[in-house]
Amino acid sequence: MKTKTQSQLRLIPLSLALLAGTVAAQSQLTPQAARISDESIYRDHGTYQATQDRIQALNDAGRPVRDYHLSKAQCWLDVSFHEYSRNDRSEFPQAALSESEKLIVGMESGASPLPTDTPLVNGAARLREDLWKRLSVIHGTPGFTCAQQKVACGEVELVHAGNEFNQQQWRHAKPYLQIAEDLTNEAEALARSCAGVPAQNMELTANVLFDFDRDQRKDIRTHSLQTLDDALARIAKEGLKITSVHLTGHADRLQGRGVEYNRKLSERRALTVRQYLVERGVAPDSIRYDYRGDAEQVQQCDGIKAGAALQECLLPNRRVQVQIAVEKARSE
Repeated sequence: MKTKTQSQLRLIPLSLALLAGTVAAQSQLTPQAARISDESIYRDHGTYQATQDRIQALNDAGRPVRDYHLSKAQCWLDVSFHEYSRNDRSEFPQAALSESEKLIVGMESGASPLPTDTPLVNGAARLREDLWKRLSVIHGTPGFTCAQQKVACGEVELVHAGNEFNQQQWRHAKPYLQIAEDLTNEAEALARSCAGVPAQNMELTANVLFDFDRDQRKDIRTHSLQTLDDALARIAKEGLKITSVHLTGHADRLQGRGVEYNRKLSERRALTVRQYLVERGVAPDSIRYDYRGDAEQVQQCDGIKAGAALQECLLPNRRVQVQIAVEKARSE
């Protein structure tokens, strides 16, 4: 399955030669069951293009591409069109389009303040509470000015992932969760490097994920280790100095061997990551760790039967959360 990226806002036509025009708020797509003719699909493409044109007009009138609400309107429009093109039979394409249009109408009318909530449209599951929290924190920082585009799209992609989880379970949600995590990391990096933002109390976060009931280096999921490596690379690139590292080990909620076993398992995972950081050059005395066992789940996976699918869905819980406190390195 092909997935899109949200590396930058696209103020361009969404697909092929779509029709241009004017669209009123709360445009209605053709119900999925009625999308049986080229005419109806062509009409919906016109609705999408007209909505895109309204976003373009707001940008042309002076609202910058990086603006939180313009970015969010674009990202809602993108995920709506993405799922429409994949023949999503649920109400998600319509609901996401409506969220885009609500923001567009507010911007066109000069409403203030504009909403910053992110509805779980179509009953989307709220996955990865840790990512929701990290994005929420950025809202309240001076660096939000630089990070707002990534924050907006990260929030929308979390809803997108939650919708996919409801419809087709974990396998189909994973690509969009990865996009959301990448956007969150990028947002945090932009917030840290934002001009005029104080360099104190900065923190980088990564989650190192382990295979089921495993705790050794070889059991770490490669993509999650890359996330940690990327964080260390950013520290060097941004001229930062590590002041402390806090590791928190976790286990998933499966308790085949009991609560205490899961606590010890989460401790061993934390120690494995500690050793990795030491080998990467982090001072051992700057690293502290604790472990929570299965007490803090970020993904419940309710409704999935026991077995390999459930174990894979619970992967985000089998984590070591790495919080790296940094400061600007003093020049000699």
